[in-house]
Amino acid sequence: MSEELLKLNKLYVDYKVKEGYLSAVKKVSFSINKGEIFAIVGESGCGKSTIAHSILRLLPEHNEIIKGNIFFNGEDLHEYTDKQLESIRGREIGMIFQNPLDSLNPVYTTGFQVAEGIMLDNVSKQEAWNRVINLYNDVKMPDAEKRAKSFPHELSGGMRQRVMIAMMLSRTPQLLIADEPTTALDVTIEAQILNIIKTLRDEYNTAVMLITHNFGLVAEVADKVAVMYAGEVVEQGTVFDIFDNPKHPYTKLLMKSLPRKAKSEGRLQTINGSVPRLTENKPGCRFENRCPYVMDICKIKDTERRIVTESHFFNCHLEKGGE
Repeated sequence: MSEELLKLNKLYVDYKVKEGYLSAVKKVSFSINKGEIFAIVGESGCGKSTIAHSILRLLPEHNEIIKGNIFFNGEDLHEYTDKQLESIRGREIGMIFQNPLDSLNPVYTTGFQVAEGIMLDNVSKQEAWNRVINLYNDVKMPDAEKRAKSFPHELSGGMRQRVMIAMMLSRTPQLLIADEPTTALDVTIEAQILNIIKTLRDEYNTAVMLITHNFGLVAEVADKVAVMYAGEVVEQGTVFDIFDNPKHPYTKLLMKSLPRKAKSEGRLQTINGSVPRLTENKPGCRFENRCPYVMDICKIKDTERRIVTESHFFNCHLEKGGE
């Protein structure tokens, strides 16, 4: 039986704005097991990155209200002090941010920045440098020693992303959060980065939380998937559940909007309407204004969880979803 590593229990995140509070994340619950790749998919602005930042307490200070629990290895991270959480960041939970150029210091070589984290574990400078070269080789960095002595601006986007992956793996974390790890990369480099993540998962038994809006990536690497809309998880299951048997109306519409192999299959599906204003914290389904199956109850009552199988559920007032 798989061992649970991370568990979110009814997580709420509200940002303070002029109009009051913006409900960025509402009642999100899921768990990730050791050695598992868990994908969170959804449109831009649906709360994916907010969830990742809340796990490591990287949200803007004094501008948010967080409720719920985040358990890591059975301990609630919300009860940790800032100093205790520092021992978790990097060592136990690593994070690859969306833009590696923004995450790397332009005035230091990439190898120095990776070695800096390794030396936090009382490792000598020479040993840390040797480990940097080994890590660069692990992430398939061409001419590893030369690249380790290069500055971030001297590397391509794919190489910088490899540096970030090496940095996050330098202390062999149990969980790697990858926030849009292939953004702005061409398809060839994207495939290489995905292969690196899968290989490192197999070698280190590292669990991966993959945040993306690209269903192609999800189909390629994920074990489990959570589909998010407007701050809520609307459907969750294995990758086969979501692709072969989607239930929530939003998930079904997303599947119909994916590019097809043949032109003869017709035009892609579009989703009418727009995402609701999340400052209006009212009951009801957040997808009701765009749902083709909307009922009166959808506008006044929060959705109910419908269990399809032990691993597959969706939140909807329709018992069988969008069928």
